[in-house]
Amino acid sequence: MAEFRNPSQQGGGGQDNRSTLILMIVMVGIFFGLQYYRAKTNPQTALPNANQAKAGATQSPATDAGQSSVMAPANAMTPMTPAVQAAGESTTVVENELYRITFSNRGGEATSWILKQQKDADGKPLDLVHQQAAKAYGYPLSLYTYDAGTMAAVNQGLYVASATGTLNAPASLSFHYAFKGLDVTKTFTFDETYLIHADVAVTRNGAPLRTLISWPAGLGDQDNALAYNNAQFDSMRDSKEDHLAPKKISSGNTLDGPFEWAGISDAYFASIFLPDSPSTTTLVTLNKQLDVAKTIRRTGLGSGSPSKGAMMVPVVGAAIGDTSGHTGTRIYVGPKAVNVLRAIHPTGSKETLEPLLDFGFFGPIGKYLFLALQFIHAHVVASWPGSWGWAIVILTLAINLLILPLRIKTMQSGLKMQRIQPQMDAIKERYKKYKVTDPKRNDMNAEIMKLQKDNGVNMFGGCIPTLIQMPLLFAFFGMLPKVVELRQAHWFWLPDLTSADPYHILPIVMVLSQFLVQFYTPSPGVDPQQQKMMAFMMPAVSGYMTWNYASGLALYWSVGNLVGIIQQQVMNRTSLGREMREIAAKRLRRKTGNAQTIQGKR
Repeated sequence: MAEFRNPSQQGGGGQDNRSTLILMIVMVGIFFGLQYYRAKTNPQTALPNANQAKAGATQSPATDAGQSSVMAPANAMTPMTPAVQAAGESTTVVENELYRITFSNRGGEATSWILKQQKDADGKPLDLVHQQAAKAYGYPLSLYTYDAGTMAAVNQGLYVASATGTLNAPASLSFHYAFKGLDVTKTFTFDETYLIHADVAVTRNGAPLRTLISWPAGLGDQDNALAYNNAQFDSMRDSKEDHLAPKKISSGNTLDGPFEWAGISDAYFASIFLPDSPSTTTLVTLNKQLDVAKTIRRTGLGSGSPSKGAMMVPVVGAAIGDTSGHTGTRIYVGPKAVNVLRAIHPTGSKETLEPLLDFGFFGPIGKYLFLALQFIHAHVVASWPGSWGWAIVILTLAINLLILPLRIKTMQSGLKMQRIQPQMDAIKERYKKYKVTDPKRNDMNAEIMKLQKDNGVNMFGGCIPTLIQMPLLFAFFGMLPKVVELRQAHWFWLPDLTSADPYHILPIVMVLSQFLVQFYTPSPGVDPQQQKMMAFMMPAVSGYMTWNYASGLALYWSVGNLVGIIQQQVMNRTSLGREMREIAAKRLRRKTGNAQTIQGKR
C-alpha cells in the first residue's frame, strides 16, 4: 500500500531546501532554534492555504520517508502558544454498566480499561490494558508521531483535565496541554455502549501536526502463549476484511485509506477504530517484542509460572489518524460477541464489525453452528447450570438425529456390498496375474463397477456420513476456541469450555468411545488388517487432538461417539444388521476358521 512521500525529497531540489533550512535556522536560532529543529524531524500536514503563506515560511524535508510537513511562518513576530500544564498528576474514572476506564492526566491516556462483565484467569474483573506492554510501549489512547522527541513530549506532558474523580456515562472528558509551541487537545465522549468517541487535534505554532491516536501494546487478556499467538491486526477497506498475523505485520508501516475500521484483536476481545472520515484515514501498524518469561502463564488456569531465560512474544498495536491533522474516530473496546458486533456500523456504511469473528477455513460452517448453539442456549437451556455445555450436548444430539437416515442408507449399501463380495473377489482373482500398470486392470475395474451398478451398490455410500461429519468436526475445531460466549463457561468439572479438560477425562472417554465406534460398525469389503489398524489408530488420533484442546470439542466428539454407538447397536439388532453380521461371520470362517472379528459384536 502507498505511503506518504515528501515532494521535497524527490528530484534535485532536496539539497537546496536543506541549505535554505540550515541558513534560516542560524538566522532565527536565538528565538526558535530548538522548535524548528524538532519540527524539521516531525511530519506535519500542510495547511490548506500553505501556498499563500507569508514571506519567510519555510518548508522542511521530513526525516521519515513518505511524510511531509509545513511549518508555521518563521519570523520573530510569530506568537508562542501559551503554556497549559497541570501542577501535578491526577486521575479520572469513567464508567457505565459495561466498563470502568481510568485516565491519567499524564499524556491523557487510559491506564486501565476494565470490562465489568468479563473475568481474568484469576476470577478478577478483566483489564484490557496489558500493563507490562503498556509500560514499555505506551498506554491506550496515547498519541503516535513520526518523531520520537515530539511523541515523548505529547505523551509525558501533564494535561489539564476537564474533570477528575468519577464520571458516569453518558459523559465527556477532555485533556489540554500546551508547551513550547505544541498545543494538544484530546476529547473523549462516552455513552452506555462499548463505544467511545475520540477527537484529537495537535498543532505546533498554529500549524496542524500529523498525529495519530493509538492502542499500541496488545490486550490485557493475553496471559498465556496461545493468547499471544492469536493476536492479529484486523481491518476492512472497501468492504473487504483482512486479518494479519503478527509475523505479517511490519512495525511502523503507514497504510493509506479508505478504512471502514481497523485495529487489533485476539481470540476473544478487540480494540477497533471506526474513523469519522474513512476516505482520509491513514493507519500505522505496530509490532513489538516483549519478554514475558516472568509473567506468562503455562496454562490459562493456574497462577503465573516463571520460565527460565527470555521468552519473547509479539505485541501488536495500531494507530489511526486523518490526513487533515484533526482526527475523529469511534473506538470499540470489548468482547467479540456476535450480537454486539452486528450492531456496530462503520461511518456511512452498512457493514458491521461481525467479520472480526474469523473461524478459519470452515468459518461459514462454524458460524452457523455457533448460531444454532446460541439459539439452543437462549431458548432451551438458558436457566440450566452449565448451560453452554448442555447446549453443545443438545446440538450434538440434533446433528446425529439428522444424519441417522444416512447411517441407515450406509448400512443398506454395506449389506448390498457384502452380498456381491464373492463375485467381486472372483473378478479380482481373474485379473490378479496382471500388473497394476497393465491396461487389463481397467477391464477389471469396469467389471466391478458394472456389477455394483447392476446390484444398486453405491461405492461411496459408506463415506457419506463421514463426509458430512468431518466438515462439522473441523468447523467446531475452528469455532469453539474463538467464541467469547464460551470463555469461562463451565460444565460439571470443566471450568472453561474453550480450554483443555484439566483432568483429561473427556479425551479418555473420547479414545474409548472412538474404539467402540470402530468395533461395532461393520466395514464390508475392508481388509481385516486395515480394520484392526483403523480400530486403534482413529482413537489414538482423536485422543491426541482433544488432549490439550478446547474441552467443548471433546464434549461434542464424545457425545457424538456415544450416540453413534447406541444407534449402531440398535441397527445391529435389526434384520438388516443381523444379516450383515451373519454374512461377515460366514466369510471370515471360510477364510480363517475363526469366528472372531474386530468389527461388529457377535
